[in-house]
Amino acid sequence: MTSKQILDAFSETLMQDERILSPRERELLMSLLQNAKDASSNPETQSAVTAAIARSVGETVAQRAFTLLGSSIVEQIVARGAASGANEETMPATVFAGPKPPGPGGPQPPSGPHDIPGPHPPGPGPQPPSGPPGIDLRHATAVGRQEAQKSQPASNSGVAVLETPAVVRARCVVLDEFLAPQEVEELIRYTQEHESEFRNSEVISPSGESGETDYSHRRSRVLMELGAHEQVILKRIRGVLPKVLEQLGIEEFPITRTEVQITASNDGDFFHAHCDDAQERIASRRMTFVYFFHREPSQFEGGELRLHDSRKKGDYPLGTGSYETIVPQQNQIVFFPCSILHEITPVQCRSRAFADSRFTVNGWLHQ
Repeated sequence: MTSKQILDAFSETLMQDERILSPRERELLMSLLQNAKDASSNPETQSAVTAAIARSVGETVAQRAFTLLGSSIVEQIVARGAASGANEETMPATVFAGPKPPGPGGPQPPSGPHDIPGPHPPGPGPQPPSGPPGIDLRHATAVGRQEAQKSQPASNSGVAVLETPAVVRARCVVLDEFLAPQEVEELIRYTQEHESEFRNSEVISPSGESGETDYSHRRSRVLMELGAHEQVILKRIRGVLPKVLEQLGIEEFPITRTEVQITASNDGDFFHAHCDDAQERIASRRMTFVYFFHREPSQFEGGELRLHDSRKKGDYPLGTGSYETIVPQQNQIVFFPCSILHEITPVQCRSRAFADSRFTVNGWLHQ
């Protein structure tokens, strides 16, 4: 068997594993390649576009395949150790003498999320850390949570046993055409008419205190009053919530209160990786929703919602390097658990006009 035949067989095996590429991602890739073919009759242009897509897909597939391979190896080691224990044979655990080794790399612990009015700095703010390339999803798939098994501690050994932290997988549900066209137009009009009432965002500190400005962590503007639009959106959310929870594998829960706001993100605005329930005062948050809307045609780029796979290090989640990307689409809403590590990539808006901003209605459902 030639090396090409081996590579083709390996690629076919990966294509069949939905943990590597979901059916919707495969459909998206087919659509992108077909559009590239139809858009230009120039073979060089088609070849360049195909090569760019191939690089992105290859890097994403490699990241996911390595993660799955590592999990499989850990499971086999643990399983063999359990079998040896059943036969009353001693199998040494993986140990490190002295302190435990440092955890995996990833985004640094966030200082805390969430919008509270405050002052706005002039000019573009610092850029968030870059991550490995991901595949932009028109529809994200609900993915179940997976936890790696842990090694058993060595008894009376005086050494630290290496444990594999549980992995929280990025998972979400995306719904298109969430509001009626007239409702979208009225929401856009309301947002633009209330431009003067928007305030620049602040964050909740790690200690749980509100009212802090952290330009290195987040930059955007928020409007806390939505008028009649709030009840329209919440009514629609309650209507679809049972199906959303079912797809996410989450049991229905009583909603004790809600938070809703409009966020405007203009040129240079961003939000570093964070969780929406990271502090005690917001620990009752269970579900995050992000509804995208904007003036058409869209006058901005970027502002993607990235949902990271993560592991806990102490009280903070750290990204594993793998994530899903949601590209903002008009009249689309995304639901995901508040415990998911996520970020907003920098927005590029050449006009810098408020009306051309990336707008979202975002909020949280509390239990």
